[in-house]
Amino acid sequence: MKQLFEKFLKFGIVGVANTLIYYFVYAALTYIGLFYLFSSIIAAAVSLANAFYWNNKHVFYENRENRNAVGSAFRMVISYAFSGLVIGNILLYILVDIFGISAYIAPFWALCVTVPLNFILNRFWVFK
Repeated sequence: MKQLFEKFLKFGIVGVANTLIYYFVYAALTYIGLFYLFSSIIAAAVSLANAFYWNNKHVFYENRENRNAVGSAFRMVISYAFSGLVIGNILLYILVDIFGISAYIAPFWALCVTVPLNFILNRFWVFK
């Protein structure tokens, strides 16, 4: 249990840095006039590359030499596409267009759902 908690903590540290990257790219693109959902897609792609590097190197590093890096990268793209792009953007749309929450604030609420989901997918599928 302690090892799982340590992984979650490391995942959280990587996640905070990754969230800042995502948000900076998202906010900058939205600020210059790109539609917020398109900004989210581009920001997710940038943060995905960052997340894979750090999670592979520092969080889920066991058996890295025996693991197929391309397979792990592919599974990570699929997991982030599901959690970050599909679930995250559905939540973003609901929060912004239905509940009227600012497009600059809504991503933080969406992250409350997508971060734990990403951890579960990364831990038990992507970097198995």
